[in-house]
Amino acid sequence: MVAVMIGVDPHKGSHTAVVIGAAEEPLGEIRVRASAAQTGKLVAWAAAWPERTRAVEGAGGLGRLLAQQLVAAGERVLDVQPKLASRVRLLQAGDTNKNDPNDALSVAVAALRSRTARPVMAEDCPAVLKVWSRRHRDLARLRNQVACRLHAVLYDLVPGGHPKEISAAQAARILEQASPSGAVDRARAEPAAEFLQDMRRLDARLRDTRKKLAAAARASGTTLTEVFGVGPVIAGTIIGDIAEVSRFPGRDHFAAYNGTAPVEVSSGNRKVYRLSLRGNRRINHAIHMAAITQIRHKHSDGRAYYDKKVAEGKTHKGALRSLKRRISDAIYARLLATPGKPDSGQREGPGRATGERL
Repeated sequence: MVAVMIGVDPHKGSHTAVVIGAAEEPLGEIRVRASAAQTGKLVAWAAAWPERTRAVEGAGGLGRLLAQQLVAAGERVLDVQPKLASRVRLLQAGDTNKNDPNDALSVAVAALRSRTARPVMAEDCPAVLKVWSRRHRDLARLRNQVACRLHAVLYDLVPGGHPKEISAAQAARILEQASPSGAVDRARAEPAAEFLQDMRRLDARLRDTRKKLAAAARASGTTLTEVFGVGPVIAGTIIGDIAEVSRFPGRDHFAAYNGTAPVEVSSGNRKVYRLSLRGNRRINHAIHMAAITQIRHKHSDGRAYYDKKVAEGKTHKGALRSLKRRISDAIYARLLATPGKPDSGQREGPGRATGERL
């Protein structure tokens, strides 16, 4: 038996697979149409190579469904990030045409060379949390759009409008007190009433989504919500995007992934650390919201840590970044403590300043 690597370039309408040997030489190629029979065709085609591993580009994105189907069929599947495959194409000698077979070949080569390719696991609680956290995020964006449009209409109906963040109840009281005069004002009042209805409907959906997130968080067995400032929405965002915390060797790697670790920009004897704009920005924003919540509550340990940093001479932003890093460490410790997760032996030490219950 010959051990081979099968690279898969997934698309909405079709999937292309290329198999290579240990010397990276192509051994076969197939293209299947995206359909209910796609998994069976790919498995039957690969039967000639019993000792095989599949590498799917973007197994957490466009290739998610195909990767999960292959895992369910008993295949060993690796997740290859698109940037790794693109680097392989860039570094290949000679001119390489950009087409699906060459893309699939690059995916296979990237998986064969990489030491950090992540195995694809069957989806469970983190996938549920990711679905509902994404739904909550989409609804929140729509709600903000409606609120902004309602604000604009109110400025045309009421002198001064409503200068602060508006709720459905406040908008209803303003519209009840407004007395449109003339055809133009009446025309403007109609869309304002429609925006109010949209806001109420979105508020109801947001409440329902938060309940589902809370239920999913309880079902996952996580203790992440015990960190001060971390509710079901933030926990769902973090757990849904991370899925497997064991892929991070330590809390420093986790901080680099979520962008709370500073980036070194050094040259010669000059060492400078700057704010990181890298990493997963959704998780970074979730940690930021938890930090802001801690700062707003004077009784929290996070607020005490923030005040300590300010007293040491740090600016507001500098102290906030320090607090975010501490929260990141506490979150990492809590993720490791989730039932069924491997224990790295690290303790929550720095997390004590974030107000979580130990």
